[in-house]
Amino acid sequence: MTATSASDPAAPRDRVAIDGGRPIDWSLTSLDYATHRPGPPQRLYELLAALGVGGAGQRVLDLGTGTGVVARELARRGAIVSGVDIAAGQIAAARDAATADGVAVDFVVAAAEACPFAAASFDAIVASQCWMYFDVERTLAEARRLLRPDGALVTTHFSWLPRADPVARVSEALVLRANPAWQGADWSGRIAAEPAWADGRARVRAMFWFDVDVPFTHESWRGRMRACRGVGAALARDEVEAFDAALAAWLGSHVPERFTVRHRVDAHVFDPWPPSSAASAARTPA
Repeated sequence: MTATSASDPAAPRDRVAIDGGRPIDWSLTSLDYATHRPGPPQRLYELLAALGVGGAGQRVLDLGTGTGVVARELARRGAIVSGVDIAAGQIAAARDAATADGVAVDFVVAAAEACPFAAASFDAIVASQCWMYFDVERTLAEARRLLRPDGALVTTHFSWLPRADPVARVSEALVLRANPAWQGADWSGRIAAEPAWADGRARVRAMFWFDVDVPFTHESWRGRMRACRGVGAALARDEVEAFDAALAAWLGSHVPERFTVRHRVDAHVFDPWPPSSAASAARTPA
């Protein structure tokens, strides 16, 4: 995953301000991210494959790849995958994980708005849990450049549901106590049929969502929450430790050692051209 990163002073600065503009550096939490942040369930990939995204031999670019969870799964399924992220620590962790998994993925430190690939290089571009960090106009322009005719842009999310799950709700309250600037709390769970950013810019081919109960232990949930944007990517080490201690104490008093947290998975598959030009773009030769 990518955002304005203190470890990359050349990163684009004209993106939407997140958390009041507080610096976010995912490299600070790459270890927890790689170890404790679970990837989306297999059903996501199966549904995307049914929609023509991520099949064997297809060339796929994973934007804001983070530690490469989505990129590596697509590679396991036979796609030819590249992944970009502005956080060098995330890319290092992604490369290590790919080596451990025995999959080949071309991981590159780069911004979603300026990818180092030739035009018409990809059949699909995926942005998992990261689209909100990008400059929409520049990223769409780059997606249009990089996609082959009839190529697809996919945005997807894998988010806990604080209004449905008490563990998520209390954990968010602890994040806000440690970092009041964090803006990720109290998501309603609503999935728009067409996201507001796409109006007049891109056409939705298909969308879906479903819920899943994700298993955790006390240790893995604490690691998952340390890998939250509002904690490990934003706080000083002593603040992260204080947050972790508070969460551990609450879990020990209120939650069995093994439990689940309700999550919602959603995906939109787009033609990333304005509706009036999508048909002509599909006819343009590569």
